[in-house]
Formats: sequence, C-alpha cells, structure tokens
Amino acid sequence: MRVLLWHVHGSWATSFVHGPYTTLVPVVPGRGPDGRGRPETFAWPDRAVEVPYDRLRGEHVDVVVLQRPHELRLAEEWLGRRPGRDVPAVYVEHDTPRRTPADAGSPDEVVPDSRHFLHDRSDIPIVHVTHFNELFWNCGRAPTTVIEHGVVDPGYRYRGDLPRAAVVVNDPLRRGRVAGTDLLPRLAEAVPLDLFGMNVADAPRRLGTPPGSLRTFEDLPQRALHRELARRRVYVHPYRWTSLGLALIEAMMLGMPVVALAATEAVEAVPPEAGVLSTRVGALAAAARDLAADPARARQAGKHARAAAADRYGLPRFLRDWQRLLQEVTP
Repeated sequence: MRVLLWHVHGSWATSFVHGPYTTLVPVVPGRGPDGRGRPETFAWPDRAVEVPYDRLRGEHVDVVVLQRPHELRLAEEWLGRRPGRDVPAVYVEHDTPRRTPADAGSPDEVVPDSRHFLHDRSDIPIVHVTHFNELFWNCGRAPTTVIEHGVVDPGYRYRGDLPRAAVVVNDPLRRGRVAGTDLLPRLAEAVPLDLFGMNVADAPRRLGTPPGSLRTFEDLPQRALHRELARRRVYVHPYRWTSLGLALIEAMMLGMPVVALAATEAVEAVPPEAGVLSTRVGALAAAARDLAADPARARQAGKHARAAAADRYGLPRFLRDWQRLLQEVTP
C-alpha cells in the first residue's frame, strides 16, 4: 500500500510511518509547511519516501491521509485526483474544536456544537486521535472513528537527578492560555521549570519569571529531548484545551511522574497512581513541589505512568488500528 501523507505533526507522523506501507511525503522548494519532507529531528524508516510535489501526479497512491483542510485542495492539484472520490482518503482530526469570535453569529461554531468542515460529506472518514475529540466535534454525515495515539517506545530512561519540572510546549507565547502558558509563572514559584519546545527562548522575559525559575531549551532533536526530560524529577502538563499531547505520553513512557490539568483526554490517559490531576492550579503547584522533593515517591509514580502508557499507547496497537482502517477504505 502507498499512502500520501504530509509531514505536519512530527511525533504523530513518526509513529505512523513505522507502519507496513510506503509513505509518500511531499517536498516543496524551501521545505515550507506544505512540503517539509522527512524531518531531521525524528528517526523515520526508509519506507517513508520524499516525493517532490510536482512529481506526485505520476505516482501510484492508494490512499491519502489528510490532516489540514487545505490538503484537500493540494491533493487534487498535485495528484490530479479528488480525495474521497477519485482516490480513497481519510482525515485525521488532531485538534479539539475551537470557538469562533462571539460576533460570528453562528451557534454551530460554539463548542461543543462546532461543526467539522467535513460535516456534510460522507466520502471521507474522520479519524479522531482521542475519544474526547469525537465527543466534542459535530461531524454530521461524516463517518467517524477513534484511533488513539501510539508512541515509539523510548524505553525506561528515568533518572530524575534534577529536582526540576519539565514542560513541553511548542510556540507557548502564541498559544497562550490554550497551552496553559499563563500558568507557568505560578507553577515556577513552587518548583523550578525547564521549558522545552519550539520558539520558547523568549518565554521567561515575556512572562516575567525570576532568573533560574524558568529555563528554556529550544527545539531539541527527539533523542536529546527524551534524554533531558528523563533527568527532570517530574513532568508538568499545563494544557487547558488540547487533544492529548504526545509529549505527555512520551514522558510517561520514559518513566516520569505526571502533574497535569484535569482537562480533555488527560483524565483518561493518566491514572491516579501515576501522579496528580486537578483543575486547581494551587494543587498542581503543590504536587509538583512535593514530587520534586521526594525522589522515591516520584520514581514509584513514574513506574506506574510508564506501565499505563505502554499498555494503552503502544506502537503495535496503533499500527494495527491504522492498517485495519486503511485496508477498509481502499478498494
């Protein structure tokens, strides 16, 4: 089977391309957002193949895996075939629905009534990455299913030798309250934080945190990221509104204890023995502080976190689910 897939979400795509199919990854000049090709910071197998966008028309493609609305247009232009009609397609919905501005005037755009853009189509199944997403999106006529995340197991690597908390957020300043960026100063008062991700360097200055209470590590390769995360005593997940951060699952698989907002799918992913979940920021700050001060308790909670993540979000189950779905949608 030959699958067309844009490189959009690095961690999710890294899991997907490990499947028993050939993944065709578009490349555009300059490797912009619509054609990044293979990444440099993630390890992909050789069966993920770069294809220049202007050569896709001559490629055999069995199915298109879409992840952004405008990829419908790109696929039609670059393949010369309409997804869902001339070539089978599925759409992966990575995100929770978003409320539009109050003056938009449409009740359908208020969570949880938000209509998916494929609401009126029945020819492209929507694949949600969490049950929370499927619950909250109004998908109308579109058939839906859930294939929960699967993660390449980095192995148990927890050391916890640094009594600090790790946080992974890409673009924290742009994403703001959605990612819980505004909560970081309050959490940093209880336990020093190390913030990992893309475009994080200016966060301490913009958030006004005291020197040393919030350090940043800019866009580390995945292997280096895992190594550094495993040195921190506890992992903090401050997101208010997200499907389920893959970094959270990876941290659990590394063996890290978790402190997380009890929001969206996190309440399903993190069992009580793996850390602390709460909607009270003060409770989360206290939990992070206490775990950072108690290495033995942190290590035990982290072992529970790893067991839970490996059981639910293992790569073999993820790939089986995807292979089954792709076989169902292709003639």
